[in-house]
Amino acid sequence: MKTSVTKIIFLFMATLGLAAVQAQQSYFDVKLWENGLPNSNGNDSGEYILQGKNYKPVMRVFLPNEEKATGRAIVCYPGGGYVQTQLDHYADDWALFYTEMGIAFIVLHYRVPNFIPEVTISDALEAYNQTKLHAKKWNINPKDIGIQGLSAGGHLASTVTTHFQDSIQAAFQILIYPVITFEEPYAHEGSKSRFIGNEPLLKENATIAEKEKYEKHKAKYMQLKELYSNEKHVTENTPRAFIAVSDNDKLVMNSVLFYTALHKNKVPAVLHIYPSGGHGWHVNIKNNRFLFAEQVEEELKAWLSTF
Repeated sequence: MKTSVTKIIFLFMATLGLAAVQAQQSYFDVKLWENGLPNSNGNDSGEYILQGKNYKPVMRVFLPNEEKATGRAIVCYPGGGYVQTQLDHYADDWALFYTEMGIAFIVLHYRVPNFIPEVTISDALEAYNQTKLHAKKWNINPKDIGIQGLSAGGHLASTVTTHFQDSIQAAFQILIYPVITFEEPYAHEGSKSRFIGNEPLLKENATIAEKEKYEKHKAKYMQLKELYSNEKHVTENTPRAFIAVSDNDKLVMNSVLFYTALHKNKVPAVLHIYPSGGHGWHVNIKNNRFLFAEQVEEELKAWLSTF
């Protein structure tokens, strides 16, 4: 009899706990560019798709309970190698972590560049601006909105904070195993090629006209590679940063390069390199939780409490 009562109490409490998590995980979606897209990647037909390749961008908004809300917000750019984004994956990984701290969390399902960087950048900027525009309604301090980026989304985040900081004025940035540079030998070739295209090749026995065309394309490619190697564009106005990566991630030097540039420009920054975990790890237990997830959460909480 006692055992049965205990089981009933346990199930009741578990149900309450699940309901509480579900309530805190509630969200709503906001479609961007409903009056028409400002540019095209050549794949703009179709419906709103919340997984994989996307035709039209969507923000998924998670707001903390009013009694917990601090006014702080984070706009998150997921990874996916600039070929896709996975909205549920990144929302599940981080939303509850932030809302429990009273921080609003906005995940952007952006259009992939398809060799046209302006497309993805415009979505990223618009998501940030829409968050500011809705700040009063969403109980957000417009001066305390940061950016988070993961993997290719880390490249997008660092692009926004180095190239457009004067216009958006992000309060801080959180970069998780980010792509940063397009320079060899540390570039992630997949993200680079999908963002700016492939390096042009000169075929054997090329004509004079073909050589001239090659030179123009090569010059343009080199210009774009320099422009979007974001460690080269850090200034004293770049927002403070929290960077986390695994030592056995092939992109670890991307984080080191960016941290070094921030330090050189006297921008407050921390870099955490964990012993293992590779690339694309998760902090949510449902997604094969990262061995050092607890340390990431503790260190990120501590960092966020310093300003």
